[in-house]
Amino acid sequence: MDVPDKIDDAKIQEGVRMILEGVGEDPNREGLLATPHRIAKMYREILGGMHDDSTEVLSAVFYEDYDEIVLLKDIPFFSMCEHHLMPFTGKAHIAYLPDGKIVGLSKLARAVDHFARRPQIQERMTAQIADLISHKLEPKGVAVVLEATHTCMTMRGVKKPGSTMTTSAMRGVMRENLATRNEVLTLIYGKA
Repeated sequence: MDVPDKIDDAKIQEGVRMILEGVGEDPNREGLLATPHRIAKMYREILGGMHDDSTEVLSAVFYEDYDEIVLLKDIPFFSMCEHHLMPFTGKAHIAYLPDGKIVGLSKLARAVDHFARRPQIQERMTAQIADLISHKLEPKGVAVVLEATHTCMTMRGVKKPGSTMTTSAMRGVMRENLATRNEVLTLIYGKA
């Protein structure tokens, strides 16, 4: 399903010019002349998933009689903090306990990218990934853990480089059954 392009390059470029003027720069200076265009191109790339259809992300589902944990970990991602429009980067870990349906591993990574490519907060992104997998695969349980470094905290404000934020979303038996939850966390972090 094609989604209409709602990113307006001209508005982004004008906004960048205004920011440059607002901080006392000359947007017509040689080094900054193409900056508005480059920023518009960057936003188109980084925020290009804002209007994608979530139902298409996990469209290729397979039926398999497998009832053990499926885990894909260390999926790199980058997103843009919606509060300061600064990047946050990290890795995602996705586990699910199938109930007859599985999905190709690349689709799990695409689910992460799908929700990362928009102005975002980590907590919402974690829940969105878990909810999408729960809805499309109807597994016995889902666990999503995101670990990220936020430049809005490391470069500005409290300025705490090296800090990492971890969020989790557990659904089904991953939330209800402590042994299953612990098994997943052990598989992710390698500690018992």
